[in-house]
Amino acid sequence: WGALNIIGAPKEQRSMYEDAQREVTQQVDKELIALGVEHDDEGNRAKAYLYCLETRCPETGWMIPMLPSRIISPKHGTVAKLIPDHANKRFDMEVINNASNKEIKDAETGTVHDGDLVYELDGRTHRTPVKTLRGDYRGPQGNTLNRLRKWEKLDFIPRDEDIFQERLYAIQWITKASIYEPRQVTCFCGVTADDLARERKVERIVAENLARWQNESLTPDMEIEPGDKTDEPIRTRGWTHWHHLFSPRQLVLLAETIRAWRNSTHPELGWIAVARMLNYNAKLCQWHTGQGGLGYPNHIFYNQAFNVFYNYAVRSSAWMKSYEIDTAISPLPKVNNIIENATANNPSLACNLWITDPPYADAVNYHEITEFFIAWLRKNVPEEFKDWTWDSRRALAIKGIGDDFRRSMIDAYRAMAENMPDDGMQCVMFTHQDTGVWSDMIGIFWAAGLQVVAAWYIATETTSELKKGGYVQGTVILMLRKRAAGDRAGFKQRILPAVRTEVKHQIETMMHLNDEVKDRMGEPVFNDSDLQMAGYAAALKVLTAYTQIGGEDVTAFAMRPRQRGEVTVVDEIVQQAAEAANSLLVPEGIAPDTWHKLNGIQRFYLRMMDMESTGASKLDNYQNFAKAFRVVDYTKVMASMTANKAQLKHVTDFVSRDLTESTELGASWLGRLIIGLQQLLAETEPQVVIGQLQAELPDFMEVRPLLIDMLSFMEKMAPEDEVRQAAEVLGARLRNLRALGQ
Repeated sequence: WGALNIIGAPKEQRSMYEDAQREVTQQVDKELIALGVEHDDEGNRAKAYLYCLETRCPETGWMIPMLPSRIISPKHGTVAKLIPDHANKRFDMEVINNASNKEIKDAETGTVHDGDLVYELDGRTHRTPVKTLRGDYRGPQGNTLNRLRKWEKLDFIPRDEDIFQERLYAIQWITKASIYEPRQVTCFCGVTADDLARERKVERIVAENLARWQNESLTPDMEIEPGDKTDEPIRTRGWTHWHHLFSPRQLVLLAETIRAWRNSTHPELGWIAVARMLNYNAKLCQWHTGQGGLGYPNHIFYNQAFNVFYNYAVRSSAWMKSYEIDTAISPLPKVNNIIENATANNPSLACNLWITDPPYADAVNYHEITEFFIAWLRKNVPEEFKDWTWDSRRALAIKGIGDDFRRSMIDAYRAMAENMPDDGMQCVMFTHQDTGVWSDMIGIFWAAGLQVVAAWYIATETTSELKKGGYVQGTVILMLRKRAAGDRAGFKQRILPAVRTEVKHQIETMMHLNDEVKDRMGEPVFNDSDLQMAGYAAALKVLTAYTQIGGEDVTAFAMRPRQRGEVTVVDEIVQQAAEAANSLLVPEGIAPDTWHKLNGIQRFYLRMMDMESTGASKLDNYQNFAKAFRVVDYTKVMASMTANKAQLKHVTDFVSRDLTESTELGASWLGRLIIGLQQLLAETEPQVVIGQLQAELPDFMEVRPLLIDMLSFMEKMAPEDEVRQAAEVLGARLRNLRALGQ
C-alpha cells in the first residue's frame, strides 16, 4: 500500500492523471454535498467528526462515554466537558473552547484509564474494569471469550442491545469563507440536533444501499479471518467483516469514490487512490492531539497492527485532496523489467542480486495486514491484475520462531543462493534486539551456504521523539556472498577474540559518527539500543566465515532441532558480542575505568538510569540490557514492569530486603551507596555513613574513586532533587577523605 506514486510516466501522462484525480474529487464532493451530509445550513463544511464508544455502567445504570482523554485540541484550548443528565441517566457532552490551563490539565484524564471505566457522579467515583463490561471469561480451551455480540454481514452500526455503542461527541468545522483558501479557518463545536439528524440520514443511506454496494463491490463483504493481529477487532469489538471497521460516513465516501473512479477517464488509477484512502479512513484512526496541538485524525498503519480505540476520528470529504496520488516525480530511466509473483523458497528466475527484508520472530504479520486492503481491492482491480490471486496466502507465509521458522528461512535463502552466480550477492535488511533471533540468523545463513562479508548500520528514523525513547532507530544492512569452498574450522577460544575485535571496530565507527553528528546537529544518530544491535551484526560477520565450530559442522548444527532452554556455543558467542558492545557503551559521566570494573547489576542500573533520563520507558529495553549484562533477576530493581511504562526503583524506593548481602544489588558497591544515600536522607551524619562504608568494604581505599564516580553520575541522573543533593554531599565527603578514620 506504500506504492502511491506514479513514477516513470511522461509529463503529458502525469498531467492526464492529475486531471483524472481532479475529476474524481469534484464528482465525489458534488455527490456528498447534494446529499447534504457534509455541511450545515450556513454553508460551513465539516472537516472531521469525533466519535467515542459509550457503554452502560452496571453499577449505576448510566450510559458513560468512553474517553481516554477529554482534550480535543490543546492549541485551541478545546476540551469536552461531561454534564450529568439525571433524567436520562447519561452525560451531555459540552465542547469548551479557550479553556483555562487548569481545565486542560483536568481534561488529560478521561473516563478510561488503566483498563478501567472511571467516572464521577454526585461526588462519588465509580470504577469498573473494561473486561467486566465486555464480560470476559475463560473458555473450555483456556482461551479468553466475552459476551460481545458478533456483528453480522449487513451490520454497520451497533444494535440497541450491544454492550458498546458509538457516539458522536464533537465536530471540526471549516468556515464557509475559508473552505477554498490555502489556510482554512477551523473550529470545534458540540453536537446539535441538526448534526444528529444528518447522522441518522447517513445511516439511512447506508442501510438502504449496503447490500447493493456489496453486490456491486463498492463495499467489501469479506469476513475477517482470525489471526494474531486480526483477532483484535473481533475480540474487543465483535467486528467480523472488514466493512465493520468503517463508520457509515466512511462507507458512503468510499463507495462514492470507487464509483467515481470506475466512471473516470483513468479507472486504472482508482485502486491506488482507494488504497491510500483506506489507511486514513477507518474507525482505527485515532484522534491525535500532538505535533502542533491542533488535533487531527491519525492514519491506521503508524504501526503494523489493527489498533482499536475508545475514541476515533472520521475525515470528511474535505480531506480528499490529501489522498491524491503523487505524480510530481521525475521519470526514472527506462529499464527492462520482469515482475514475478513466486514463493521465496521456489524463485522462478536467477538474479545477480537478491534484496530481502525477512520476517523475524513474527515481528510483523504482513500477510494478515494485507487482508485489510484485499477486502476492498480484490474485485476492483484493472484487467492487468485480474489473474492475480487476491488472497494473503497465509499458509505460505514464513512466520513464527523456533525450528519451523528456521527451516522455512533456510529453504528460502538456500533457494536464492542457488539461483545466483558465484559472484552474486544478497542484501538482507534486519532489525531485532533479541540475541536468540540473531543466533537463529547465523544458523540460517550457515545452512544456506552464505557468508556475511559486510555489515552497515543505517539510521532510518529521524524524529527526536523516537530518539528520546530508546527505540531502535535503524536497520542493519548485511551483504552476503556464497561461502567459499573448503573447510574453515574454528574453536570458541579463537573465535571470541576475533568477534570482540570486529565488535570494537563496529561500535567505535558508529560512536565516532555519533560525535560528528552531535557536534553539528545537537543530537546523536544512534542510541544505545542501536549500538548494541550493531554488535550482533559484527558477530554475524565473523561467525558465518566458518564451516566448523568446535569440531561440529555448522550446517548440521543449524538444521538440528533446538532443545528447550538449550544454550549453544553460538548463543554464547553472540552473548559475548553483546557484552563486548555494552562494555564500550559507557554512560556519559562515568569514567571508562570505572565502567569496566563494575559487575552486571551495577552496569544495568546505571545504564538504565541514563536511558530513563532521555524518556526511555519500553520494557524491551530493560529486558535486552539485562540479558546483555547477564543480570540474574533484573525485576528486583524495577518499580514498574508495564510494557510501555517500565521504570527502575528510585533510591528511595528500595527497602531493606532489596539491599541485603544475599541480593545482586545489595552485595555490590552500588548497593552500599544506595544504603548510604538513604541514611543521609534519614538525617544520619555523613561521617557515620562513611564509617559504615569503610567497615563494610575491605578494599575501601581502592574502590573509593569508583564510589565517587558513581555518586557524581547519580548526582546528575537521579530524578529526585533530594537524592541528587545527598549524592553531592556524600561524594564531596569521599573526595575530601585523606586517610582512614578522617
